Amino acid sequence: MKIFVTGATGVIGTNLIPALIEKGYEVGGMTTSKEKVASLQSLGATAYVGNVLEKAQVQAAFQDFQPDFVIHQVTALSNGSILENAKVRSIGTRHVIDAVKELNVKRVIAQSIAWAYEPGETIATEEDPLDIHSTDKRRITIDGIIALENTIQEIPNSVILRYGTLYGPGTWYGKDGIIAKQFMKGEMNVTNGVLSFIHVKDAVNATVQAIGWKEGIYNIVDDTPVKGNDWASCYVKQLHAPNPNYLHRKLPWERGASNQKAKRIQGWKLQYPSWRDGFFVE
Repeated sequence: MKIFVTGATGVIGTNLIPALIEKGYEVGGMTTSKEKVASLQSLGATAYVGNVLEKAQVQAAFQDFQPDFVIHQVTALSNGSILENAKVRSIGTRHVIDAVKELNVKRVIAQSIAWAYEPGETIATEEDPLDIHSTDKRRITIDGIIALENTIQEIPNSVILRYGTLYGPGTWYGKDGIIAKQFMKGEMNVTNGVLSFIHVKDAVNATVQAIGWKEGIYNIVDDTPVKGNDWASCYVKQLHAPNPNYLHRKLPWERGASNQKAKRIQGWKLQYPSWRDGFFVE
């Protein structure tokens, strides 16, 4: 089977490609950077330079590789722009799915997020609505997620993986990541809302396993949703950082998410069932 990965040089993509090749798949990957072609090739993938915001570039890559299956992992998080990220999720996903339809690709797996649910006092499940009444910056993010998921679901056999907050090597929470640096500088504000983490290795393993999953939406999070004060106090000890500014309040949508659907229906198992097991594990 030939699998095409968008966002191939992101933190998920660079871990996902070797895992797919180990399973015997032929992998194509797209990156916006010519400088990253060699790194993709070193992972064993056929490399394509292209931007999902450019429809012709997406179509050209897909036409050349002729995938049987697409794993859509592209984001625009390197510069921290929520506007750019929402644009990639909406317009970029539209271009990917148009190319998928042209080639009659039967299955797509796509990255979404597990913190897009509407406010609530209980842990969110896949049955809960997304936060369509959100405002300001969060509304930009939610609109991008809604556009992405609606577009992906035009392919009947699609799987949407709503990842929790990624941590581990190469993520914002890794030792050299953006969040770690903010903690070290004493610039971090932490609410006491509930958060669901997922180690990057578990996110990758779930993505590989999802090739054989029943179509649908799944939260890909660990077993232990946690309040901000609790994870941050553990994090600073391991990081040897000063305490953050603890905000003794939570945002209404900070409720965490349940992974029971993926575990119960698909038999998914975690390498790191708790964020406590995985912080700074290489």
